[in-house]
Amino acid sequence: MTAFVVRRIVVNIVVFVLIGIGVFLLVRAAPGDPVRMMIRPEDLQEGSEAFIQARRAELGLDDPILVQYGRWFLDAITGDLGSSFVNRQPVSELLLERLGPTILLMSTALGISLLIAIPLGVVAAVRRNTSVDYAAAALSLGVISVPSFFLGIVAIYVFSLQLGWLPSSGMSTAGGGGGADILKHLIMPAAILGLAGAGPLTRYVRGSLIDELSADYVRTAEAKGGSPARVVTRHALRNSLIPLITIIMINIPQMLAGAVVLEQVFAWPGMGQLAVRAVTTQDYPVIVGFALYVAALVLVCNLVADLAYAVVDPRVKVT
Repeated sequence: MTAFVVRRIVVNIVVFVLIGIGVFLLVRAAPGDPVRMMIRPEDLQEGSEAFIQARRAELGLDDPILVQYGRWFLDAITGDLGSSFVNRQPVSELLLERLGPTILLMSTALGISLLIAIPLGVVAAVRRNTSVDYAAAALSLGVISVPSFFLGIVAIYVFSLQLGWLPSSGMSTAGGGGGADILKHLIMPAAILGLAGAGPLTRYVRGSLIDELSADYVRTAEAKGGSPARVVTRHALRNSLIPLITIIMINIPQMLAGAVVLEQVFAWPGMGQLAVRAVTTQDYPVIVGFALYVAALVLVCNLVADLAYAVVDPRVKVT
């Protein structure tokens, strides 16, 4: 196990460095000029070009691309991801400020996904090829097919504008309203993100449980007089949920992609909203920093999935 973990960490570090190189070069190769993005066209006057060139030199953007990367890499290995071109604030501070709201949104959404997917997948598996199974399949495919931003807009229209039950944007009311106020703001984005993640998870739970229900040990438990509910919950369900660990770990980065969109719709002050603003202003350091955070999340989730799978299933060996 130790040798496996060490090898995976070394491989992940190499992959992480390669991702950093690729993202840095792609961002720098994108068309446009971040300095010009900071100046409105109507504000361009005689002498502005000299200011632009001076600002580019100040930011190091007129240096060769390899020199820029080398300077950034030497700073990055010490934890310094540079400073935002827009507000001069360190990128690490900007991302850490937004990390908490994003984690709150994603963790709540993941909990909602599991609360929906596991019971629905179990019912669909136990009553497979019935109207209940078909209804669960239709619901799963429906939430997968409908874009989350569209559901967000509909939810805002219905629950905020028409019914007035929930706030439409932000993480809290101006002036602060405590935990209850944050919860009210969290309900809609977390529910929609969780519903989107529940669709594929339901199908995985159903398929895995169907495989387990046809196993020999299940028939043995039934032959010993175990009730159908006990056989499903105490035997088949426990084993069917083992593969779900891997799916959940893989689903977390995908959920982050959905959070980026919903954070814009609901003005949720998370990392996704920061990343979108950085892209629109060509704030290179913030874009690269966000991409590295996402890459690290993906690599860590994959490693945790491999280790957790081996821990919960003794039949799986890591070498």
